[in-house]
Amino acid sequence: MRTRDELAADLRALGLAAGAPVMVHAALRRIGPVLGQGDAVIGALRDAVGPEGTIAAYADWEADYEELLDEHGRVPMWWKPHVPPFDRDASRAVRDNGVFSELLRTTRGAVASRNPGARVVAIGAGANWLTAEHPLDYGYGPGSPFARLAQVNGKVLMLGAPLDTMTLIHHAEHLADIAKRVIRKEVPFATEHGTEWRTVEEFDTADPPEGFADDYFGTVVEDFLAAGRGTRGKVGDSDCVLVDAAPMLAFAVAWIERNAPRT
Repeated sequence: MRTRDELAADLRALGLAAGAPVMVHAALRRIGPVLGQGDAVIGALRDAVGPEGTIAAYADWEADYEELLDEHGRVPMWWKPHVPPFDRDASRAVRDNGVFSELLRTTRGAVASRNPGARVVAIGAGANWLTAEHPLDYGYGPGSPFARLAQVNGKVLMLGAPLDTMTLIHHAEHLADIAKRVIRKEVPFATEHGTEWRTVEEFDTADPPEGFADDYFGTVVEDFLAAGRGTRGKVGDSDCVLVDAAPMLAFAVAWIERNAPRT
């Protein structure tokens, strides 16, 4: 069974330094037994980045009502009174991302961004800035936490998580000069006046761009690492990757544009 101190030492050896803002994708079970479980992992991350650092995670939310959407992205009127609205602070992180995002969201001092589908949660010195004014439309584009992470030379840590889950590459898709599918859907927002419905517009992130494999994010990251960028290492039992967000983003944009089908 590993301790918080041991995990912090592993993180530092991987290259996570004090003051770093880092977006974490984690598969906690792959770390192995940890005294204190997920809270100890978060503690180890905080120890590694120090009081000036920031820890963030992609959270999304449990939008199961989307099964009710029609072909125009609208919810039938008779269903609307029964749909729980999105609350940026209280809505749970989507389960498909594992438990880490929800653990971080419920950690004392955590803040969340306001875009439902692209929601990011964060703790630490830069958490408020990173999550502030997240655009409701095109939430993976400019002004998003993903853009801000690259802007301040932040990092992305794959803590045992599959490489094809690196959400930063959705930002690269937004920036890349390729054909994109636009989707529009109604979203219920919790306000002080009750539930308010708003149509949100976004490039499709549920399916890859035309001509790309479902798991092509992993190929992009592997190619980045093969070019001598980023680091690999162990945190506990988990195989981990740490990359600088800005170079990873630039590489991903160029990779996507280079491999997109020619029209």
